[in-house]
Amino acid sequence: MKRNRRISAVAALTLAALVTGTGAGFAATTTPPTTQSASAAATAPTRSFQGTLPAPTGPYAAGEDVIHLTDANRPDPWVPSSGPRRLTVTMFYPAVPGTGTPAPYMTLAEAAGHIERAKVPASTGITPRNLAGVTTHAFDGARPQRGKHPLVVLSPGFGDPRVVLTSLATELASHGYVVALVGPTYEDSGETLDNGRTPSCAICDDPKFDMDRVTASRALDVSFVIDRLTHGTTAWPLAHLIDKHEIGMAGHSIGGASAATTMIADPRVRAGVNMDGTFHPAPAPGRINRPFLMLGAAENSSPGSHDTSWGKAWAALGGYKRWLTVTGANHPSFTDVDLLEEQAGFPTPPLSPARGVVITREYVTAFFDQTLKGIHSPLLDGPSPDHPEVVFQP
Repeated sequence: MKRNRRISAVAALTLAALVTGTGAGFAATTTPPTTQSASAAATAPTRSFQGTLPAPTGPYAAGEDVIHLTDANRPDPWVPSSGPRRLTVTMFYPAVPGTGTPAPYMTLAEAAGHIERAKVPASTGITPRNLAGVTTHAFDGARPQRGKHPLVVLSPGFGDPRVVLTSLATELASHGYVVALVGPTYEDSGETLDNGRTPSCAICDDPKFDMDRVTASRALDVSFVIDRLTHGTTAWPLAHLIDKHEIGMAGHSIGGASAATTMIADPRVRAGVNMDGTFHPAPAPGRINRPFLMLGAAENSSPGSHDTSWGKAWAALGGYKRWLTVTGANHPSFTDVDLLEEQAGFPTPPLSPARGVVITREYVTAFFDQTLKGIHSPLLDGPSPDHPEVVFQP
């Protein structure tokens, strides 16, 4: 099964896996560690969930703004009756430490939608309020650092809200990047739009849905976001922070596949990262001659694995490229999901969630440092004793 569409939802009380589907959704990829019967679980004390993402490691704080964009020239591709395509984008930026106020992880409506879609049991202690209140180490209204900084666009997995890439976004911002984390409207558990609505997924439950359509649509979304951030009357008051000549894109799962599709469609995107996503479609030779990083779980993404799209993409890529696999990782290891699930009492993959976050942050940041800032990173030269889980392929 394509891992862009793999997720196991958890049923309340019975705690049994229900279906396979998409992305990495929080509390939707594993079953809580319990052998209680349904009746016993129903009467068991509820845990109190307090989620915390790791602090970023760079010299800057991570500022955060949420902006809303409407593409008046494009009907929504999934629900045309809703009108023009509306997007919610979280902007992260290098900020002065000690300024601003702590930013929430998501809105209450987004949290409620995610809990409902993932069928998170009440016994986990996860509520809309404490999920929305996960500590992010990002700060609303923080004073920006001076200067211009490369722009990195981030795209989440299919079915996942944009916020599951927050720990990566804050890390990049702390190292001197502006980050645009784009919400995939109608493709996940809900993004709160400028009209106050938080629509649920319109296409997630179709097992035969053409994922090539999703990557093509996301490429249009990203190009539109770049336009609104870099041209004319910009949609973000701090757009002057962006170096519009240095733009990269990274994504998880279908978001990673969308990075390749976007690079083919938009030459402004100079470097791309696919984190554990099946390519839809695999790029043809000669279509991408700019830097590209393939970073995935060893079980999914090694040469000879069931996902043949990675071998095809590797052969087709014409620019600077790296293919890295992470031993012990699972599909959500490159997001916030495993870490928050561990804090909620769910089982974890062989690779500890904290290590998954560290590896993702360090290799993605090193890649963009090298390709967008021109700062050579020895981390990308070969195996590192500090990261024995990371294997260079082929």
